Amino acid sequence: MKKILSILIISCSFLLEAQSFVPNPPELDLKSYILIEPNTNTVIAEFNSDAQIEPASMTKVMTSYVIADQIANDLIKPEDKVLISNKAWRMEGSRMFIEAGKKVPVSELLKGIIIQSGNDASVAMAEYAGGTEDGFVDLMNAYAGSIGLRNTLFQNATGLPDPNHFTSTADLAKLTASFIKNFPDHYSIYKEKQYTYNDIKQLNRNRLLWKDDSSDGVKTGHTESAGYCLIGSAKRGEMRLITVVAGSPSDNARFDSSQRLFKKDKIKGNLKNNYLKSL
Repeated sequence: MKKILSILIISCSFLLEAQSFVPNPPELDLKSYILIEPNTNTVIAEFNSDAQIEPASMTKVMTSYVIADQIANDLIKPEDKVLISNKAWRMEGSRMFIEAGKKVPVSELLKGIIIQSGNDASVAMAEYAGGTEDGFVDLMNAYAGSIGLRNTLFQNATGLPDPNHFTSTADLAKLTASFIKNFPDHYSIYKEKQYTYNDIKQLNRNRLLWKDDSSDGVKTGHTESAGYCLIGSAKRGEMRLITVVAGSPSDNARFDSSQRLFKKDKIKGNLKNNYLKSL
């Protein structure tokens, strides 16, 4: 009993000390952000993380999540050939440059979604896996519920603006953590820096892959109304970090903000190690 009481006293003392040493969240020009360590479900820093945001192309993390799960359950196969519709071919915004009437393997379309952020590839796969894009959106929302996303509603597979298409940075962090845990092989595509399809080479828009050697994903997003957004993830030894920033005023600022947040793990990690030693 005395030993248990002693541990509790040490634990409480450490937590009080930790509170005095962990800095306040950094002041960043963002509508919302969060930094988590998913293996321990630790929120290291956050601001307005449950508020509704427009996800833009960060939506495609859920699009690829649904596809990865359907492949894992043998509902579709990577080698399946997808007939490209006129709707997919005509999609605006970022594109993989697939052609109407052609058949493209699922594996190629998945890379087009993840690396090239192709709206055309997203719609092509939505139609293949869901029958129609609307049918696929129903799947996206069902998966969101099963993962426990509390502030998320999807209206399309691309992230193109819709007033009823929203999520939160906390939900996107949870989605990304689930993706990494459940589909590590598919997640590995997110660290590929470029992809060439139809003789058109496109670079991954996530510049963290070049700025930080520990970075291995995840997804950018941008519309005029959403601002510049980014889900980032990095592996530091045994520690995984996931950050989501939304509403940044510029392309460069979203990467700078993410890197500033990633630096907070050093203080938190030291406090965690000291706490474990104290027990």
